[in-house]
Amino acid sequence: MSLFRYDGNVPLLLAFGWNAVLFLALRSKLLKVLTPPGYFHAFALGTLLWNTLGWRGWTLCVLYLALGSLVTKVKFQEKQNMGIAEGRDGRRGPENVWGSAATGLLCAVCSVQGQTFLGIPSEMYVLGYVASLATKLSDTFASEIGKAYGKTTFLITTLERVEPGTEGAVSLEGTLASIVGGTLITLYGLAVGLIPTAAVPVSVVAAFVATNVESWLGATLQGRDDLKWITNEVVNFFNTLIGAILAIGAGLVLL
Repeated sequence: MSLFRYDGNVPLLLAFGWNAVLFLALRSKLLKVLTPPGYFHAFALGTLLWNTLGWRGWTLCVLYLALGSLVTKVKFQEKQNMGIAEGRDGRRGPENVWGSAATGLLCAVCSVQGQTFLGIPSEMYVLGYVASLATKLSDTFASEIGKAYGKTTFLITTLERVEPGTEGAVSLEGTLASIVGGTLITLYGLAVGLIPTAAVPVSVVAAFVATNVESWLGATLQGRDDLKWITNEVVNFFNTLIGAILAIGAGLVLL
């Protein structure tokens, strides 16, 4: 079967229609958290997610966007004054959309290629989808809560004390928040029937581990003159990819 044969739970044209209706109905709210280009890229993403995983997969991604945007606004003015707030008043552009959700979309597409694809059962790809967004929200919660409330921040590689907002910095407050973020997305995935109860700890732990790996990548690779292509969005992609791979791997062994 072709990797790009989108024949999931909902026909593509019907998915486009439902997505269009909701994007138009929510347009004013979405444009508060997305730039205009980001809005159109998110529309394309939403159509494909509805096509492959139906309303369950679509609403999971919307929940990630809503919670991620909400936590970004926590003490936003203080973060701006410190120079560590997200740009564009926290609104997401196309690069943020795909940096956060490209892995999830890949998992969603793979999940509708039959009962197994590349030797992996369909339900494991769905677990990978949930875990990828759990990973990204875990990372967002860690970063934004850490910047807002972190009393002491350390570089993950050396445990040297650094300023909040430093790439690769971790704090107790941010670490605890990361667990909350990953758990919220995972529990929603459970509530709507995307994953079974037994998969919840797999997704949460995979998200937590991947978030800490992302901090290590930020501390060691991001910002280097010889690796300018490793932007924040690239790191986000690898972050979600690691979370999905860990969840799928653990799921194959444990579930």
